[in-house]
Amino acid sequence: MQFYLDGYKPGDPDILTAELPDAVDVLIVGSGPAGALLAAQLSTFPGISTRLVERLDGPLRVGQADGVACRTVEMFDAFGLSGKLLREAYWVNETVFWRPSKADRSRIERTGRVQDTEDGLSEFPHLIVNQARMQKYLLDYMRNSPTRLEANYGLEFLDLNVETEGEHPVVVTLRKVANGAESTVRAKYVVGCDGARSRVRDSIGAAPRGDFANHAWGVVDMLAVTDFPDIRLKAAIQSADEGNILLIPREGGYMVRLYVDLGEIDPNKREAFRENTQEMVIETAQRVLRPYTLDVKSVAWFAVYQVGQRVTDRFDDVPADQADSRLPRVFIAGDACHTHSAKAGQGMNVSMQDTFNLGWKLISVFEGRAKPELLRTYTVERHAIAQGLIDFDKEWSKIMASPPKDPNRPELGGLDPAELQAYFVKSGRYTAGVATHYPPATVLTAEATHQNLAKGFTIGMRFHSAPVVRLADAKPVHLGHAARADGAWRIYAFADASGQRLRKLADFLAESPNSPIRRFTPAGANIDSVIDVRAVFQQGHRDLTVEELPSILLPRKGRFGLIDYEKAYCPDLKNGPDIFELRGIDREKGAIVVVRPDQYVSNVLPLDAHDELTAYFGRFLLDRQ
Repeated sequence: MQFYLDGYKPGDPDILTAELPDAVDVLIVGSGPAGALLAAQLSTFPGISTRLVERLDGPLRVGQADGVACRTVEMFDAFGLSGKLLREAYWVNETVFWRPSKADRSRIERTGRVQDTEDGLSEFPHLIVNQARMQKYLLDYMRNSPTRLEANYGLEFLDLNVETEGEHPVVVTLRKVANGAESTVRAKYVVGCDGARSRVRDSIGAAPRGDFANHAWGVVDMLAVTDFPDIRLKAAIQSADEGNILLIPREGGYMVRLYVDLGEIDPNKREAFRENTQEMVIETAQRVLRPYTLDVKSVAWFAVYQVGQRVTDRFDDVPADQADSRLPRVFIAGDACHTHSAKAGQGMNVSMQDTFNLGWKLISVFEGRAKPELLRTYTVERHAIAQGLIDFDKEWSKIMASPPKDPNRPELGGLDPAELQAYFVKSGRYTAGVATHYPPATVLTAEATHQNLAKGFTIGMRFHSAPVVRLADAKPVHLGHAARADGAWRIYAFADASGQRLRKLADFLAESPNSPIRRFTPAGANIDSVIDVRAVFQQGHRDLTVEELPSILLPRKGRFGLIDYEKAYCPDLKNGPDIFELRGIDREKGAIVVVRPDQYVSNVLPLDAHDELTAYFGRFLLDRQ
């Protein structure tokens, strides 16, 4: 067997990576969380030519981000990957707080303990798992997808140029890291997921705005023996004079990560913090933890970094003064758009949410479902979210770096432990990733005119799943788990008291020429490929039979016209309040809840608002050809 002809490449030599073609639909630069998630979405569509290029010579192996927010687990469930995450990851169940002892301020003592995520916030927990593993899940998903997509490693992005004409107007110059050979590839769209020093961002003239770093931290993943009693709990630790630690237990039961406060950065010596060695950071941690001991046996990963909060002025290649006259061709996502501290665990999570937002929009355009103008909504929506992240991170980082208040010397200031604990609880929705709210700033988010019909499904926020029972097989499931990362919209129809309004809606969707299903589903496509209709009845699953269901809830699909029996649900009456009570659904009138392909509620309507429902989709979807 012969290999390495064109340079050393680690990994299985039987896995062959195709050379880049001369032209592609989407070129993704950077295989980090944002790039890998976008590639995973696009890889399931054989009609979309996608390539993922990465400067490194292979996949990430250790280190970097580790916090996985509840919302990210919800998102991974759409890829069928939540089970792997839940099995492998550390579950962050509770957080403890330590501060200097009142009796002896050279020692620390436990001062508080809280539940990490409030009850009912998500059906999934807050998790800890290495970024390298998150990326591998997505790379494996790509590899198993219909396109069998593989990343092209060892390719460095140099520059791009957007031409005014042509089917593939973005001309990208790449260079092989191994031998310096340059090549050119044309693309319809390019997405830069190439980090905080993004060359794609530079090539489109976008610029980061915000504060330079003013605080330094060291991070160590270690295997250690210690008598610190909360080594397997997330812990915020304040010492009197040695700085602060954020302790994060890692997956596997033995490893732990310490974020160690290295103090303020001297503006005249901005790079001096890099002189902190692994040994120096560990010694600082040992002093913070007194009177407890920390015997480090092995270090898996070490880094020092500076904390700054910056957000790029725009997330695509269209300057603000041309937003109405040009369509975007180049996008950026993740750290190329926003940089911040690691303590709140938001970086990897928000980065993947960026491309989850962008991915379905690209799919909609390529599949002929939506107008290209839809792509303008990416910058509008995600820039606002990034700015909110930066504002939150400034406050959170300041709190985490604050020294504890000395009760004997209050004039010195500092932070009371109770304040830290209170802020942690207050910010729980944000750190869980479920606080994102898209206002009606684009055609995608409707006004909250009928929000009172479904008070628990806030328009502009993620669809908050709840337990139901699937009618056909009596299986208890979560309603939100029916959604896949397939680019399809969801209509969840919650029945009215009599059920008559729901049945009239079902007849309209199935038969009317003005039905959004009939208008916007391409000829020959499965009936649920663009808009997937599901219904939740008020009866128990034994009080309703499958033969009573309207035809739209028993759609025939595929080459054999097989019946899909998984569109109808009933309340779960065994386990406390049912979905109608949990999510504030008007039992008398019922409701239509429209959910975007990235799992965000975009509209709430009455069951009889047939024409209004179609008009909503007509704002951005294309009539069938």
